Amino acid sequence: MSDTYLTITAPAEAIFKEKMSKFLAFVHPVKTVAEAKAVIAGYQKKYFDARHVCWAYMLGSARTEFLSTDNGEPSGTAGKPILGQINSFGLTDIVVVVVRYFGGIKLGTSGLIAAYREAARDAISQAEIIECHDTTDISFHFPYLSMNAVMKLTKNGEAEIVSQIFDNSCSMTLRIRSDYADGLRTRLTDIDGVTLN
Repeated sequence: MSDTYLTITAPAEAIFKEKMSKFLAFVHPVKTVAEAKAVIAGYQKKYFDARHVCWAYMLGSARTEFLSTDNGEPSGTAGKPILGQINSFGLTDIVVVVVRYFGGIKLGTSGLIAAYREAARDAISQAEIIECHDTTDISFHFPYLSMNAVMKLTKNGEAEIVSQIFDNSCSMTLRIRSDYADGLRTRLTDIDGVTLN
């Protein structure tokens, strides 16, 4: 299981039109369900006059926390196609909202699915996609005499110093890619006097 995942750097949007209906699509990076719901609520308030505000989100590097809604559209015609685009791009920590203004011509089930899919795809395509890594914090104590050996471990750029206290007894917290955490723990415990928290 890799600690690597794909997400977006900043919000993006797109407009898709089909048979007089207008689909406004918005994509945002989010970290929690609360953040996703706040983004959704913001669009529901802003576009209160729209017929439908449909959405989907995906959270966590394992991509196991997700939800979507059709918001009054026929079952499976809006939320699932939006979520499908999140999946086809392999993204997480993202919410996609598609606002539909009905143009008077019914699109039918397949037309709705295609329209929501295209709107979501267009918005995601406008965003910058980046690769991220899960991180792990490792806290430990060590005697002042082991300072040089500990500092050598932080010089290779693998780990970032989150906090440090230097005294007779020193302590430090390092942040590192989760994939590399076990190796760092091993190297730390090889140093005299280091005790992991």
